[in-house]
Amino acid sequence: MLLADARREVVETCRRAVEDRLVIGTAGNVSVRMGDLVAVTPSGLDYGDLTPELVGVHNLDGTAVEAPLKPTSELAMHLAVYAATGAKAVVHTHSVAAAALSVVVDEVPPVHYYLALLGGRVLVAPYRPFGSDELATVLIDALGDRHACLLGNHGAVTTGDDLAQAYQRAGFLEWVCEVALKVIGSGQPPKLLSDRQMAEATENFIGYGQSAGDGLQVGVVVDIDGPTPLGP
Repeated sequence: MLLADARREVVETCRRAVEDRLVIGTAGNVSVRMGDLVAVTPSGLDYGDLTPELVGVHNLDGTAVEAPLKPTSELAMHLAVYAATGAKAVVHTHSVAAAALSVVVDEVPPVHYYLALLGGRVLVAPYRPFGSDELATVLIDALGDRHACLLGNHGAVTTGDDLAQAYQRAGFLEWVCEVALKVIGSGQPPKLLSDRQMAEATENFIGYGQSAGDGLQVGVVVDIDGPTPLGP
């Protein structure tokens, strides 16, 4: 079976995403790039029924190489990420906090230094219909050279050097979004981190951690153009 290990990892990640409540039903999708090939989840299949053999393998132009089922409707989004960045894996979730926060802000407010693990600023791409080329375009604009973004009225996207890292970042992003929602809901004036504080957090995270492939070991670059003010 072509890309057997990658296809098994896709299945394991999808099932974990259900357990971790980052997706519901058949929502969300996952992919891994291996050279000029991409292993990606099929469309509309319950993750409990997903097997490695049903994970499709496609060329970078989207043509099927070994794909028994129709690919995710968001294949264009995954391929756009691989074309525009050096990412080797993409995780797209419909997690509750990320989806909710995407409706009320244009940027995830810097409520916690964990944003440094995602490359600094996390922007919200404007709403576009799911599965559309327009969505892929605004995703790339929002992602920039960072590792995460939100999709307006939709969900979240994270990337990584491998699928484990991309998935770990999805968890960090959901946690920060949940904190941000609680801050907004408190009605109190937020004490947001400054650009300098975020840059310090980035420096502190470089080389942190001891597990190979752990996202905490990956150096990130903070965009210091400044955050969008939180709330009205």
